[in-house]
Amino acid sequence: MIFGLLRLGAMAFIVMLLVYFALSWWSRGVRRKKLEAEWDAEVQTGDRSAYVEEGLEDYDSSLRRKLIFGVFVVPYLVIAVLVYVVNYQ
Repeated sequence: MIFGLLRLGAMAFIVMLLVYFALSWWSRGVRRKKLEAEWDAEVQTGDRSAYVEEGLEDYDSSLRRKLIFGVFVVPYLVIAVLVYVVNYQ
């Protein structure tokens, strides 16, 4: 019983890790494209790559970046609630 639960937890962690990296990579790419489009449409002064890198540094400390970490928290909370409801209700 306990080994099955540990195996489920380990497999879930690996899947969530892959989802987290894919989601982070995708979100950062979308932000990069938006910054490049913003520079092309409005700024057009200075160094484009420096502007994009500065925007990505701001993104790294943003709330959206932190919310992506919920990929790890939410599934474990759902599993815990389901186990509680099935066993104690």
